[in-house]
Amino acid sequence: VTLWPTPVQQRWASRLPMNTVVLFVPQQEAWVVQRMGRFHRILEPGLNFLIPILDQVRYVQSLKEIVIDIPEQSAVSQDNVTLQIDGVLFLRILDPFKASYGVEDPEYAVTQLAQTTMRSELGKLTLDKVFRERESLNSNMVHSINQASDDWGIRCLRYEIKDIQVPPRVKDSMQMQVEAERKKRATVLESEGTREADINIAEGRKQSQILASEGEKAEQINKAAGEAQAVLAKAEAKSKAIRLLSDALAEQNGSAAASLSVAEQYVSAFSNLAKESNTVLLPSNTGDVSGMVTQAMSIYSRLAQPRPKVESVKLEKE
Repeated sequence: VTLWPTPVQQRWASRLPMNTVVLFVPQQEAWVVQRMGRFHRILEPGLNFLIPILDQVRYVQSLKEIVIDIPEQSAVSQDNVTLQIDGVLFLRILDPFKASYGVEDPEYAVTQLAQTTMRSELGKLTLDKVFRERESLNSNMVHSINQASDDWGIRCLRYEIKDIQVPPRVKDSMQMQVEAERKKRATVLESEGTREADINIAEGRKQSQILASEGEKAEQINKAAGEAQAVLAKAEAKSKAIRLLSDALAEQNGSAAASLSVAEQYVSAFSNLAKESNTVLLPSNTGDVSGMVTQAMSIYSRLAQPRPKVESVKLEKE
């Protein structure tokens, strides 16, 4: 019976080195050696010796980071939207023994695992969350693949989504949604700008009214202070005039001069009555000028006489 090798075995056989007794293993490679059909050992990088015919290099595993393209596949999201998605998987072989004997084709197994895991993870998310939580989706993919690939001696380092395609109708609806959201934000910003402008105008009017009232208040205060100073100035001037008049009256012949002045003012007052009003009240002896002067002098003499104090009067009554 002839046993034909599988495609995977043919691929591995095409890259397997021959047993030449002395073998040089390159850096970052692990050569799995079988002796008489059973696992014997793993050759380390550098110089190695094998027994001819008995020993055979059965598997060659690369310890470098391997990049695998995940083919495009269709998946259904939680809100029943069909997506076309592909990605890139980065992995590394940590255990050459498990990678050789734990799975037939490590790369093919990891690729299929990544596709099934992606369908499962997308089914848990809605379309909006697929685009928003892309990093979280990649992290979940790495965690799920590592849980299943531990028995294969493979470690998934990271998974990156390359492209996500949605149906044309869904894309159009998403575009309309984005435009509506932009219009909404523009309307909100415009309303906020109008509100801020109204607030600034009202604040300006308020400040102008406050400044106007403060200016009016200061004006009134200054006006009152000016009037008060004017009254004080007039009072001081009148006080000085009275003081000067008193000093003049106290001098010699001061009373006679005062009598003459009062008489002149008395006569002048009667002469001005006819000019200010049509009705004039005159004394009976208007033709007697000397009598009028005598009468004015008698009034002045009465006003000039000193008056006794009230306290002294009360004491005399007691």
